[in-house]
Parts: sequence; C-alpha cells; structure tokens
Amino acid sequence: MPPSEQRVHDLVGIGFGPSNLSLAIALREHAPVDAVFFEKQPAFGWHRGMLMEGTTMQVSFLKDLVTMRNPASEFSFLSYLREKDRLVDFINHKTMFPSRLEFHDYLEWAAAPFADQVEYRSEVVALTPVTVDGMVEYLDVVVRQGGCSDELTTRRTRNVVIAAGLEPVLPPGVVSGERVWHSEELLDRLPSLRDPRRVVVVGAGQSAAEVTDHLHSTFPDAEVCAVFAKYGYTPADDSSFANRIFDPAAVDHFYTAPDAVKRRLLDYHASTNYSVVDLELIDELYRRHYQEKVRGVERLRIFNASRVAEVAEGPRVTVEFLPTGERTVLDADLLVYATGYRPGDPLTLLGEAGEHCVRLPGGGLRIERDYRVATTEAMRCGIYVQGATEHTHGITSTLLSNTAVRVGEIVSSITRERSYAGRS
Repeated sequence: MPPSEQRVHDLVGIGFGPSNLSLAIALREHAPVDAVFFEKQPAFGWHRGMLMEGTTMQVSFLKDLVTMRNPASEFSFLSYLREKDRLVDFINHKTMFPSRLEFHDYLEWAAAPFADQVEYRSEVVALTPVTVDGMVEYLDVVVRQGGCSDELTTRRTRNVVIAAGLEPVLPPGVVSGERVWHSEELLDRLPSLRDPRRVVVVGAGQSAAEVTDHLHSTFPDAEVCAVFAKYGYTPADDSSFANRIFDPAAVDHFYTAPDAVKRRLLDYHASTNYSVVDLELIDELYRRHYQEKVRGVERLRIFNASRVAEVAEGPRVTVEFLPTGERTVLDADLLVYATGYRPGDPLTLLGEAGEHCVRLPGGGLRIERDYRVATTEAMRCGIYVQGATEHTHGITSTLLSNTAVRVGEIVSSITRERSYAGRS
C-alpha cells in the first residue's frame, strides 16, 4: 500500500500496564489522538502472581493513575470507590494504603473503557524506520498477534511510547523449572504444590518477606526457610522527608544533576525501594519466629548472612553461612527466588530505529526531560520511554509515584511536536 494510502496512527503504545494505561487516560482527557496499544498478555494484569491476601500497596492511593496530574479526573481511585459503592467504607477504614487486590481491581476498572484501543495477545517484535526524502517520517511497528509465531502485522505511527514493564531477575545460572520459581509466578503455580515438607525462599526485599509469610501461613505443616545475605530484613524508609525523593520536583533536580550526584542520590535513597520491607511485616515474621522457638517447634527458619551456594535436583539446596563458610543441605519441595526485577531494555525493540538514537558514554539511551529518546536530525518520529529511565530521571522511573505526572509531560510533548509539525 502506498504511504499516502496507509493509515498512520499518531501514537502506538508498547505494553499496557499502569504506565501506558495512565497515558491512555491522559490522552483521552487532554489530547484526543489516534492511538493504539499492544499488550502481550491475554487481558489486563499487573503482577497477578503476587496478589496475595493481606498484602497492601506501598504507595498512597492518591498516587493513582491520575490524581497527581488531574485531581478531578473520573479515573481516580476515589471515583472507582464511588462507583463500587465503597467510598464511605474506605474512608472509615482510615488507611492511605489499599490492599493490592483492591488496587488491581481499580486498575482493571480503569482499563475497561479502553478495550477498543488495546490489542491483547499482541507482542511488538520490531520497529522499522520508514524514510521519506532521507528523513524518518514514520515507524512501522511489527506485531506478533494471538501468540502465533508466524502471524505478523504492521502498524505505522508517528510516535511510539515504550512501556514494556519489568522483567523478573534470577541469579546467573538459575533456570526456572517445575520446583524452582521466581516469586512473580507464585500464585499462578502454587496450586500445583501439594503438602510440601519444606520450601526455601531466597531474597531480602518486600516480595521475599511476603512470600515467606504467605507460604508459612498457607502450609501449616511445612518448614519455610528464608535465605538472605543480610543479618535481618531492612525496614523500608517511608518517612516524610525521605519521601521527597518521589516528588515531581525531584525528577527535575535529578535530571540536571551531575552524574556523581545522581549516583549518590540513588545510593542514599535505595532504602526507600530496593531490598527493604515494611516494618510491620518484619515484626510479624520475627514474632512468629520467636514464638516457635518458645514452643520448641521451628517451622520458620531464618538463614541470615547466608547465600545459596548450590542447587541440585530435587531441589537440594546448599546454603552457606557467609561468616564461617559452614554449609547446610536442605532437601526442599520448592525453591522460590524473590530476587527482584529489571526494566525491559528499549534497545531490544528499536532494531534499525536504534541506529538513529543517541547514546550516553555508558551505552544507555540518552533520554530527554520529556522522556523522549534523543535522536539524530533525520529521525522525525517521537520515541518515548516509560520505566527504563532511572539513569536519567531517578528512582521514580519504575514506580507508580510519579506516573500520572510523567504521562502528562509525555502528552504535552507529543502535542507540542504535533503542532510544530503541522506548522512546518
């Protein structure tokens, strides 16, 4: 089909998790454009494998998909509560932190009105530049649909917003299997686990503590072994002053700071997000651990200052106590690695388009303040990134805290560029 006859979208969104859902809302509220989103999951879902009963959000409900950008939005968490006839009940609950199950229900509620703009079971596999008179005027987005490896379609667009989400991380050499899981799979695979005698959980962060708590409660006859390199779980720093690292203004400060200051700020405030646990959960796990010592039956075993040195079939897990090198062999029915996530690398999708993208000295993409990838003058299309921007925009990049504000900035940038192109 000749370029003049082919439909050209204003925007293609890659991924439809909370970030691009928030973007879709902002576009509908402030800048209606021809936008389509591709999501490889069969339906909307956000860490479904970790929606355990009793777990709560670690961010205020006011940092939902819209409120920090538009407090009057009909897509706010409070609007959701009103529609579900739970607003008064939630207020009486006197909490800023809804359960994870409830917040996921809110996200599904917010996603439902965009069903006509989202194509599920659709995985973007490549971006191909379309050149007109030596300039890249469009991007062809190649999509594998329906999970079929040989069914590929192409959509043309002027802008793409990559929000591919987080990828679960396993230690080098570890392969997920029948009895070796990443924590993200927990609830999906747990029904296959029957009457375990012993389970081992590796990790020291919030997910690891939640998995340990859940398995200990779910299997009252099983021994649960928690293995981590620290002497104890580290409390998350959610104090008022520390929380300023999540303020929208902090993104401006971080973006313009020298690289040495960026590294220092990330190190200083890692305890707000990485390898830390809510103090209430730490206290609960310690209470159980201590009471079991009192009773003389220890089901919750804490292998602190330790590491998994070896995993054999079974799985048979060898745990090494770091100060002495002493080793303990544990025959387990399940080994769960709660070892975190990393942002998806946009470069894996960019393909030929990546040749037009400017890189920093360390090899990462140079991202402008409006989350647009810096490109050569020949690239007239906009490539925007949500998530993989911690190196340029700070610690909020992969978190909900600044999502509503961030998508507002992206919408403003796309609108501004579109107006400029029209004038040209």
